[in-house]
Amino acid sequence: MKQTGAEFIGTFWLVLGGCGSAVLAAAFPGLGIGLLGVSLAFGLTVLTMAFAIGPISGCHLNPAVSVGLWAAGRFPANKLLPYIVAQVLGAIVAGGVLYVIASGAPGFDVAKGFASNGYGLRSPGGYSMLAGLVCEVVMTAFFLVIILGSTDGRASAQFAPIAIGLALTLIHLISIPVTNTSVNPARSTGVAIYAGAAALEQLWLFWVAPIVGACLGAQIFKAIRPTEI
Repeated sequence: MKQTGAEFIGTFWLVLGGCGSAVLAAAFPGLGIGLLGVSLAFGLTVLTMAFAIGPISGCHLNPAVSVGLWAAGRFPANKLLPYIVAQVLGAIVAGGVLYVIASGAPGFDVAKGFASNGYGLRSPGGYSMLAGLVCEVVMTAFFLVIILGSTDGRASAQFAPIAIGLALTLIHLISIPVTNTSVNPARSTGVAIYAGAAALEQLWLFWVAPIVGACLGAQIFKAIRPTEI
């Protein structure tokens, strides 16, 4: 319960911090943080929570990460469902809190996207479904390689949160124009249920692609990791 509670709190922070920066601060008149600021905000949520709850739950904050760690032999199958449920619930509650805050401003319109992910007409840059699918698979695969490498027993564990946080920042810098960056099914679900039917119709991609990418990343890391040094 303590581990799943930590995952709930951590994923709540990720969605509130990352999506909150996109909804509330990205385009704020005169002081907007833009793409760079939103990318950094997502990275900072993971970095801060990795230090805070990493010793408790491992700080997955992401169903794809949990599945990828399982695929790499680093996480037991019997914990997958409780972790994923906690992550999704944390994201949904954070999305609700963000909705309450954002709707307090005049002119708020959830139809503008509410930091949800999408492709085609719902992609920030108008990218196709195929482009979005490939982008999400590749970005999540590399995210898992970085997570597995930086938390490997041969790495300096105290620096893992920094590497993982910066990796997520870089991923957002690359892929926000394509899909608004998911690489995390919980993050996508947490705002999609408030953004409306159009976001929910495309949500499938932001479950399938990150999980496929995470499993691919796990296999890549297992293939390149030497058994002996």
